Amino acid sequence: MADTLVIVESPAKAKTIAKYLGSKYTVKASMGHVRDLPKSQMGVDVNNKYEPKYITIRGKGDVLKSLKDTAKKVKKIYLAADPDREGEAIAWHLAQYLGLDTSEPIRVVFNEITKEAVREAFKHPRKINMDLVNAQQARRILDRLVGYNISPLLWKKVRKGLSAGRVQSVTVKMIIDRENEIKQFVPQEYWTITSQLLADGQRLEARFHGFGDEKTEIGSKEEVDRILQQIEGHPFNVKKVTKRERRRNPAPPFITSSLQQEAARKLNFRTAKTMMIAQQLYEGIDLGKDGTVGLITYMRTDSTRVSTSAQAEAKTYIEQEYGEAYALREARTHGKSETAQDAHEAIRPTSVLRTPEAVKPYLSRDQLRLYRLIWERFVASQMAAAVLDTMSVDIEVNGVIFRATGSKVKFPGFMKVYVEGSDDGGKEENTILPPLEEGQTLQLEKIVPNQHFTQPPPRYTEARLVKTLEENGIGRPSTYAPTLETIQKRGYVAMVERRFVPTELGEIVISLIQEFFPEILDVEFTSQMEANLDKIEEGMADWVKILDAFYEDFAPRVAAAEEQMEEVEIKDEVSDEVCDSCGRQMVYKLGRFGKFLACSGFPACRNTKPIVKSTGVTCPSCKRGEIIERKSKKSRLFYGCSNYPECEFLSWDKPIPRTCPKCDSMLVEKKRKKQGVQVVCTQCDYQEEADS
Repeated sequence: MADTLVIVESPAKAKTIAKYLGSKYTVKASMGHVRDLPKSQMGVDVNNKYEPKYITIRGKGDVLKSLKDTAKKVKKIYLAADPDREGEAIAWHLAQYLGLDTSEPIRVVFNEITKEAVREAFKHPRKINMDLVNAQQARRILDRLVGYNISPLLWKKVRKGLSAGRVQSVTVKMIIDRENEIKQFVPQEYWTITSQLLADGQRLEARFHGFGDEKTEIGSKEEVDRILQQIEGHPFNVKKVTKRERRRNPAPPFITSSLQQEAARKLNFRTAKTMMIAQQLYEGIDLGKDGTVGLITYMRTDSTRVSTSAQAEAKTYIEQEYGEAYALREARTHGKSETAQDAHEAIRPTSVLRTPEAVKPYLSRDQLRLYRLIWERFVASQMAAAVLDTMSVDIEVNGVIFRATGSKVKFPGFMKVYVEGSDDGGKEENTILPPLEEGQTLQLEKIVPNQHFTQPPPRYTEARLVKTLEENGIGRPSTYAPTLETIQKRGYVAMVERRFVPTELGEIVISLIQEFFPEILDVEFTSQMEANLDKIEEGMADWVKILDAFYEDFAPRVAAAEEQMEEVEIKDEVSDEVCDSCGRQMVYKLGRFGKFLACSGFPACRNTKPIVKSTGVTCPSCKRGEIIERKSKKSRLFYGCSNYPECEFLSWDKPIPRTCPKCDSMLVEKKRKKQGVQVVCTQCDYQEEADS
């Protein structure tokens, strides 16, 4: 019989750790948190130093009983929940329930789940860190004070079932503010002039730069005409050639927010999906003969710090795989943000020797894609800088300057392994200019003026929103994914083409909160509150005093809102559709995945329908139905026949309302990585560029 009990959060983690510790240890899972504030009441005594009333979470009674029964049979108990505030709180709650002495070293933490790391951690157990516990407790109570005071107001004044959250509300306001920016945006006209030139038979392009050294913007067709008139008939002479060598450093290894952003850009993963798969990679994957191993370090972190042992292993691997020139002579350090806690290392593979190809047979497709991203990013972060030769050429035409720029990779360095993506989808271009000398005259082939208009700021994608939250110090690594999920579940925002759009309900709720609780929506206030929670964690602030400072101002606002907040009626938009079940008119509703149709007779009639978007294309299979947009269970867009299930035609590519000029078959828009969107025939080899 084992004489030591180890308690972790998840069965997967328990299974991995049990293999490392051997038969003297019993490893069990608490299945996450075991105690929390009650859902039916506030559960916080504001008159008694915010004393929380914790109860056993529904469904956890059997888990706790099993843990208590096992605890009676062992001599020693260790609590090995995750190494963060939530993990520390879970350990503390378990200690309270099992009657453990918290002044004893019963807490074990490790940043990665490998045999070496786990065994080393058990050699150095520590006491439960009450500063960490109090920081988690303060956040939980703070969120409860906000939610359980504002939510009942929203139920009375707007609609039952609504709720307000501290971090969620400021996030929704950011999405609304961006939408208002877009609506108020006034496009500004501007022009570019591109000259297509020949230098000894080799082509290059140069853009209008200005007059002399100063860059000049062109704002109208009249200005374009004046410039074209000034250069007409004059030679294009090379005035200045500037050559430079530029060094480019790699991106740092991942932290939680940058992993979420890059997985969205490169893998098209939602934030919640990224964290779910990262958790699996952290907790352990069965690698056959090698047993179960945690493949990555802890995935909730805001630090880019890397251990010296990991740096050394990476250096050896890089030297052997790519050569000494690609390895760093001295370890590279990355700057950290002011809000970073630096409690854990960056997200990295637990061993660079476990290459993506080596572990490929044991991972699912998505696990492999995310692991490859983490592995490549880390290896690249430990490699030498890339060296680029850049060339800038000023070409003068009767006092007008055109400029051509080019670059070529002289030494790829880290770029051999990985290059960071960008939010705007821009790609690194390697434009090589022909050899040019000052005084050289170039031959003009064509001059192309183009009209443009400035674009409004884009709506937030998940990646861009996470980045903005991080930059403003709102939330922490563990809160990004649940925050984005919650604001969608509550119907305050919807996803349209993978971008956040506020709903009418969201705008109404935020306008009421703005009127009566402006500090809740203030970015600086929310950021300062996060900083205060960090101070509690560091032992530099008293959690009760932090809550007191907030509640003293907040409580009178709640009382004022009870008196002054007026009721708001949200009228449903009536559609032209008639309910199939009862004949009433159907209305538009907004759910988690966007708009849908619902019967106006709800709750007597609960009939709902998806909103059908037609492509205007007749089904090529049955010739009777129309091709309409549909969504798969995983919310992927596809196109099917309106006569489904009688006709099972479907296409992942969007049909367009005209037929192939060669064979009269259906044309579709096909997205290709290099060429972009192209129109192709479904039957023959006809293809054309899609309208941009």
